[in-house]
Amino acid sequence: MRVVHVYKDVFPVTGGIENHVRMVCRELSTFPDIDVHILATSLDRRSSVDRLDGVQVVRTGRIATIASTPISPRLPFELRRLQPDIVHLHFPYPVGEVAWLLATAKTPAVITYHSDVLRQRTLLRFYGPILEQVLRRAARILVTSPAYRETSEWLQPVIDRCTVIPLGIDLPRFTDVRHSGDGKTLLFVGRFRYYKGLHYLLEALTLIPDAHLILVGNGFKEAELREQAQRLGLGARVEFATAVSDEELVHFYERADLFVLPACERTEAFGMVLVEATAAALPCVSTELGTGTSYVNLDGVTGLVVPPRNPEALARACRTLLEDPALRARMGKAGRARTQELFSITRVARDVASVYREIWQYRQGNGR
Repeated sequence: MRVVHVYKDVFPVTGGIENHVRMVCRELSTFPDIDVHILATSLDRRSSVDRLDGVQVVRTGRIATIASTPISPRLPFELRRLQPDIVHLHFPYPVGEVAWLLATAKTPAVITYHSDVLRQRTLLRFYGPILEQVLRRAARILVTSPAYRETSEWLQPVIDRCTVIPLGIDLPRFTDVRHSGDGKTLLFVGRFRYYKGLHYLLEALTLIPDAHLILVGNGFKEAELREQAQRLGLGARVEFATAVSDEELVHFYERADLFVLPACERTEAFGMVLVEATAAALPCVSTELGTGTSYVNLDGVTGLVVPPRNPEALARACRTLLEDPALRARMGKAGRARTQELFSITRVARDVASVYREIWQYRQGNGR
C-alpha cells in the first residue's frame, strides 16, 4: 500500500514534528508492504523531488507563509498525482488537511494530532468548520498521549476513533550516554519560543545557588533571554549553545545532571526533548500543562512535575534533585527503562503500520 505523509516542512527544517515525520517514515520504509512517501513544501517557490533516508520526498513551492503556515497551491495536485492508498496528515497544518479534502477525499486519512491550534484564534474562526469535517471523516486519529486525548475539546466528538501512539526517538543515540556532570548543571534543549517558559527558568536560576544552566537551541527569544540573564546578574552561569549538530547534542546530555522543560503553555504538547533526556538517564523537571509532558515525565518516578509559570516551584524541584545524587540516579534509571519500553521509534512505527493494515484490510474486505 502507498502511504503519503503530509506536513508543512521536513528536513533540513528541524523541529519536533519534522523530526518525527523523518524518523517514522524511515522506519516505515523497512516494511515490505508499505510504500511510504513524504509531501511537504519547499523553502522557496521551486518544487523538487529527492530522497531522504531512502524515502521519496516531494517538496512543492511555497508562495507565502501566513501565521507560520506555508501556502503552496501545488500541494493538492501533487497529492493526487502520488495516488496514495492512505494519506497520513500531521496536524496542525491546515493547507495539508484542505489538500486532502480537495484532492483525495475518498482516500482514507490517518491523522497524527500533535497539538490543538492555540494562538491563531482568528484562523480558527475560519478553519474550525473545516477541521471538524476533517476529524469526522478521518479513518483514525493518532494522539500522542492519553492526557491530550482526554483534554482536547476538538477530539471529544471523535474520541472513539482516537488511538494513543506516542512519538519516538532513535534510542541508541542516547542510551549509551555516560554522565560527566558536576552535580550542578541544568540542561534545556529546544526552540527559544514563548511557550517554552525560559524566562521563568532564568528567574528560577537566581534561587539555585552555584547552579549552571545550558540552553541548547535557537529562536526569536534568544536576544531577550540573553538580556534577561545579564539583568538578573547570572552572567557566566548561563551558557547559550545555538549551533549544535545532532552529534554534538549527545555531549550536552552527558554534561548535564538534570533536564528542565519549564513550558508555560499547552502548545508544548508532548516534549520530545523529555524523551531524549529520559533515554539518556537524566531525571527531568517539567510543568503540568494537561498535555503529554506529564506522560513522558512521570512525577515522582522519572522526575518532578511542578505548576507552570512558577519560578519558585521550579527552583525547589531543581534543588531537590541536585542535592540528592541517589534520587537523581534512581529517577534516571527509571526514565531510561520507561523510554525503552514506550518511546522507541521502532515500536512507534510498528504500531502505526498496524493501523494502516487495519484500514487497508477493512477497505479490501468492503471491495474498495
